[in-house]
Amino acid sequence: MQNREEPIALGLCPGFLDEVMKKYGSLVPLCEKDVMARLKEVFNEDFSHRKPFISREILKYRTRHPKSSTCNFRVFYNKHMLDMDDLATLDGQNWLNDQIINMYGELIMDAVPDKVHFFNSFFHRQLVTKGYNGVKRWTKKVDLFKKTLLLIPIHLEVHWSLITVNIPNRIISFYDSQGIHFKFCVENIRKYLLTEAREKNHPEFLQGWQTAVTKCIPQQKNDSDCGVFVLQYCKCLALDHPFQFSQEDMPRVRKRIYKELCERQLID
Repeated sequence: MQNREEPIALGLCPGFLDEVMKKYGSLVPLCEKDVMARLKEVFNEDFSHRKPFISREILKYRTRHPKSSTCNFRVFYNKHMLDMDDLATLDGQNWLNDQIINMYGELIMDAVPDKVHFFNSFFHRQLVTKGYNGVKRWTKKVDLFKKTLLLIPIHLEVHWSLITVNIPNRIISFYDSQGIHFKFCVENIRKYLLTEAREKNHPEFLQGWQTAVTKCIPQQKNDSDCGVFVLQYCKCLALDHPFQFSQEDMPRVRKRIYKELCERQLID
């Protein structure tokens, strides 16, 4: 009788894993449920009891396919380009870089373009160093005051936070996965909005602004997932989804973000 492991290996390698590598440049976004679903599709059988063997087969495949074989993998979206070094920041407990934050933010913005404006992660840095005139042209083609929600990622040294602006209610909120509150960042954005309102002739937005620190939100339990939390906050707020995630979900969220970036669209 044929060893049941042989057809499993044939079903996994090279076919399915080759497909994953071609589509994503690595096996980083591969979930166990993806493998199980493919095996069920191929053999019409539940292989959940063979997880140890399947894990060994995937490990063998990784060994046979060094990272150098996909070093030229690229993802392009609008003016963004991600290479394998960028995507690798989504692996394990690496810190997300600006390229990941910015392209994902643009995916969110493009999913609800009439509602949301996402600011590039370099915006606040530029505002601080060069003042309003240094970022004046950033909104040349957009009227912020016709949006509902502004998303502004804040990167201070090695930590990501998020500032949001609810335009209709004139509320500036601060979200942080470690419970930190950088008041000066919120004040920078408040002053920016007042200047922008004057420059764009929106006198109705020259007063009535409130600031808020958002508490009782999902918090990280390590030193590496702040960027992932920020992107998850952004997605939930933009799509009006509740914050139903925690630190334990971060490995899954990282894989999902990786897939969304490569597929250039959000996945529910």
